[in-house]
Amino acid sequence: MAVRSRFQQLRSEWSRTFPPNLARLMLLGCAALWGGSYLVAKFAIAAIPPQWLMGIRVLGACACMLLLFHRSILPALRPAIIVPALVSGVTYWGTMVTQTIGLQTIDPGRSAFLTAAYCVLTPFASWLVTRTRPGMVNLVAAVICLAGVGFVSLKNGGSLSLAVGDWLTIGTSVIFAFNLTFLGVYAKRFHPIAVTWVQFLVAGVLFVAGALLTEPMPDAGWLEPGVVVAFLYLFLGATMTAQIMQNIGLAHVPPSQASIIMCTESLFAVGFSAVFWGERITWNSIVGFSLIFAAVLLSILGRRRRD
Repeated sequence: MAVRSRFQQLRSEWSRTFPPNLARLMLLGCAALWGGSYLVAKFAIAAIPPQWLMGIRVLGACACMLLLFHRSILPALRPAIIVPALVSGVTYWGTMVTQTIGLQTIDPGRSAFLTAAYCVLTPFASWLVTRTRPGMVNLVAAVICLAGVGFVSLKNGGSLSLAVGDWLTIGTSVIFAFNLTFLGVYAKRFHPIAVTWVQFLVAGVLFVAGALLTEPMPDAGWLEPGVVVAFLYLFLGATMTAQIMQNIGLAHVPPSQASIIMCTESLFAVGFSAVFWGERITWNSIVGFSLIFAAVLLSILGRRRRD
């Protein structure tokens, strides 16, 4: 009882003292790390099957997090966290497996655009889970942001024709909307780092089980230097660091506003592609940036009404 009381006291102090603006910056940093992951994952899955890649990635993050943050994780490992672990872990697994498999057959920018639909769906998921009706300001901002992401990601003269990879990625956006909503709930009840850890643990077990059943075993191609560097980025940056920042941010930023900030990952994805792959920045990218920036400003201006 004393341990539980002390943990609740620390969690309450954490919630009161953490600066909300820093939480928003952490969500933006999370979006940047995830934006880079589209190109890196596209490279990595050419050598490592998707579920093996994700299984090693998240279980490795679990091991590192337990080593670094055991004082935050261990006090939270009690029966009350079992349901949050299962719900967040299963939805995270569903999000990443559909996105990674879909990325095998579609371009990174297209994947980023379709995934970003979660910023529109999250208020509705939050409505179903928490009975919190989405505000009009958040809905308008989400629509503007989605339009901006579309401009950024579209190719010149391109049209949206949906193949299997597209539908898988649309499924990603639906599942992620619920994952985001549940994390927003659980990160207020438990230490965000502990929620991240149990989510990774459940998802990692599911990834490895899926890999053993459906994918070939590891081979020497996984040890090529470029593949190792890509894996380290995905493991340390886009998985462990980004997820910790996301869950901390979700504990202090409303889900609808958080989803709008994080959907800028598509803007980062296109930017990294332009810098490192030489992709040409077109007029539609400029329009997209302006719309996304306007949506983020609108969400911040509407924060007081939402909160």
